[in-house]
Amino acid sequence: MLTNRKTIHVEWGDCDPAGIVYYPRYFAYFDNCTAALFEAAGLPKHKMLKAYGIVGIPMVDTRARFLAPSHFGDDVIVESSITEWRRSSFDVQHKLFRREVLAVECSETRVWAVRSTADPDAIEGQAVPQDVIARFGAPQTS
Repeated sequence: MLTNRKTIHVEWGDCDPAGIVYYPRYFAYFDNCTAALFEAAGLPKHKMLKAYGIVGIPMVDTRARFLAPSHFGDDVIVESSITEWRRSSFDVQHKLFRREVLAVECSETRVWAVRSTADPDAIEGQAVPQDVIARFGAPQTS
């Protein structure tokens, strides 16, 4: 299974007045880390959208556990991987480390989304192509 590691430097604008990362910023970090994971699999987002005719991989569920704070000036490392593939959705796990301490765990469920044929203003899930799944070293789905 492919795991991507991304280093993030915590900027002042990421923090609350106490210099601690403001919790919504973690979700922005994790969204960027999901894009980096796909890029590591040879699927940079701008090319993936065009090649597969999708509108994106929107998040439909997320949750996080905050275990230790990160501060202005810290360099943190996020390890990201896909833990489960389903027909049109998949789960991504992120682990953020400050030094060697696990500071935040996050899980996301995302959908391989296309424009709806029934309603062009809506989107719907579509089966994730097997060649995409194979890029992550995952077994083929049925």
